[in-house]
Amino acid sequence: MLRIARRTPSPKRVESSLSIVAKGPKEAGATEWTFAKEIVMLDALLSREKSAGVEVQAIQVGPSVFVSTPGEMFCQFGLDLKAKSRFPFTCPVELANGCVGYVPTEEALGKRGGGYETRLTSYSNLVGSAGRRMVEAGLELLGRMKPGPIPEPPKAPPFGAGAGGIGSQAWSYGNVPAEIE
Repeated sequence: MLRIARRTPSPKRVESSLSIVAKGPKEAGATEWTFAKEIVMLDALLSREKSAGVEVQAIQVGPSVFVSTPGEMFCQFGLDLKAKSRFPFTCPVELANGCVGYVPTEEALGKRGGGYETRLTSYSNLVGSAGRRMVEAGLELLGRMKPGPIPEPPKAPPFGAGAGGIGSQAWSYGNVPAEIE
């Protein structure tokens, strides 16, 4: 269980957002109003809870492992987890055991980043290091586990091993000439 801090809007931004919300979506514009409303909601959330509880879990089934986080993780985090895992089958599972919103990479939150997932809202507000910390926690859990063997499927019988029926000769349907008429 991790405690991860939330990003905090400045008092000036909260004040500006309150005035935009008071205008309404028609006057302020739907997008501007929506994101201003989100800042007001986030400010109320922060007055009660400055950080979020984040449960990271790993569940092993033989050679497979499922690592769960309660956010909508950017794809890079799943790729990082898979690259560093000892398990031949590593499956990132998101939106498990709660929801902490979008979890963008630190790069996406930087000057060259952007998109609605990186906007500061009541839904998406964890600090930039959140995703990296969740991956590290998942890898720590994986370090306590040992991959099981990969099961082998039963081998198919050799061609022609059947006793006079299906399997005793080639399938002729694939060996017919093309028909033009």
